[in-house]
Amino acid sequence: MNKFKLELPKKSIWYLIICGGIIVIFISAGIVPLYRYNSALNKDIQKLEEQIKEQKKLQIAYSSLINLKGKSDLRNLPNPLRTTIPRQEALKFQDIFKETALKSGLKPVSLTPEFNTLAGPSNLLSHTAIVKGEFHNFRKLLIKLGNISYLDRIEELRIEQNSDSMEMGMKIWITLGS
Repeated sequence: MNKFKLELPKKSIWYLIICGGIIVIFISAGIVPLYRYNSALNKDIQKLEEQIKEQKKLQIAYSSLINLKGKSDLRNLPNPLRTTIPRQEALKFQDIFKETALKSGLKPVSLTPEFNTLAGPSNLLSHTAIVKGEFHNFRKLLIKLGNISYLDRIEELRIEQNSDSMEMGMKIWITLGS
């Protein structure tokens, strides 16, 4: 067999080394930084995708808050225009109070009008009311009583904890008309 001999001139070897060096420099100067730049962009894209997922979750809560904004604010207390109730119908307040207390989840114990408050030129009639039940239901009762337009004020609140339930008492003033 004949031996294959490869004889390259020295000048060609130098050209090969120089061209190989240029290729290595091109790869290290161009492609490696581009790879690093692309990996940094991929990390930024992943962060943005996570933020988008978070925003989608928050959008649900935001839209429900916007829907609630259109509804009446449940924290606002009623403030009807103040009127009077005719003297002949003043005893209807007892039925209205008992019904309101029951709707609020309380048991009305007593509601006593104090007719001595009518003496003189006063157009206010005082009632002493006592109810039994849970305190959060008492709050509901007070809010519902705020809807009664001829109710002037509530004063002398008294709350006692008994062995079986709480007993709440109050003095209610209603405005009477002629």
